[in-house]
Amino acid sequence: MPNAREIIVKPLISEKSYDLASQRKYTFKVDKRATKPQIRQAIEEIFKVGVLGVNTMNMQGKMKRQGWTRGRRADWKKAIVTLREGDKIEMFEGGVS
Repeated sequence: MPNAREIIVKPLISEKSYDLASQRKYTFKVDKRATKPQIRQAIEEIFKVGVLGVNTMNMQGKMKRQGWTRGRRADWKKAIVTLREGDKIEMFEGGVS
């Protein structure tokens, strides 16, 4: 099994993710091969919180172009993690200045 830091790539910070944080739901970009149990275990290990549920989505990479050259961004996987009552992840709290 991969390391917990390899499974969780980075947190996704957006207006929608801030709104979900008030419902104890946090959004992360995760390894494309990661399963829900692996994501749950990685979040619990890294942030020392209890996880109620994990929802995952496979996101399609966007088409991009620069001048005449066209290309495509890589596909990726997003996970929305629901925490137990009373738990929170500090990096999502606070707000953007």
